[in-house]
Amino acid sequence: MRPSEPAAPAFVQLAAHPLRWRLLTELAAGDYRVRELVERVGQPQNLVSYHLRLLRGGGLVTARRSSFDARDSYYHLDLQQCAHALAGAGTALHPALGFAPTPPPRLSQPPPRRPAVLFACTGNSARSPIAEALLRHRTDGQVEVTSAGSHPKTRIHSDAVQVLRERHEIDISGQRPRHLDTLLGRRFDYVISLCDKVREVCLDFGDQSRLVHWSIPDPAAASGPGPVGYPAFVRTAAEIDTRIRYLVPLLIPTPQEVQP
Repeated sequence: MRPSEPAAPAFVQLAAHPLRWRLLTELAAGDYRVRELVERVGQPQNLVSYHLRLLRGGGLVTARRSSFDARDSYYHLDLQQCAHALAGAGTALHPALGFAPTPPPRLSQPPPRRPAVLFACTGNSARSPIAEALLRHRTDGQVEVTSAGSHPKTRIHSDAVQVLRERHEIDISGQRPRHLDTLLGRRFDYVISLCDKVREVCLDFGDQSRLVHWSIPDPAAASGPGPVGYPAFVRTAAEIDTRIRYLVPLLIPTPQEVQP
């Protein structure tokens, strides 16, 4: 009797479909709405929605209501979950192919030119300064990074200051929000919006800037004041830090790519 054939790991079954692989590839670059994915992959909306539903069921993709228009949802590829799924698929094939799903380490040698990154949100008081501080911290100054808002607040939110100090030993207490207008004329390699509202009004920084969107809710709006609201900032900082860790290898070449 012929033994039953082992089923391929769930990740392999999901990612092997050409359209689902294309959707994963598009979402690896940033968060998108369904209609934007339809345009990018050139397939009907009902077909794209069907395959997104399968990817969500497999835990690789999540959806979050837009804070700009609640009728819309942004889809996000969970890179951390993908890393674990890839590791599991490798182990299923052969124990020696398993690996620790961690991004590449930081370099001790700076790149030839420091890449420039701008993080944008509405108030520049929580999400974008958190992202700015974490990217600067994780790259040891090898990336020129700043943040700004379309309608900046008068000060950085106290919970943003606290979560960076307690969880990452970073002090931004002396930082003040800035307006996007103050950065016009500067060159950025990446302009990353963290707010659905600012994505609709983000200024043009030229064709050389790569526009990326991270749909992250405002922790100040999702929580109450004082100790009740602090956990929302902890969750937001953790999500931003995960995205930052997977951004770093795109900004800084690996040791094999650095020329002597």
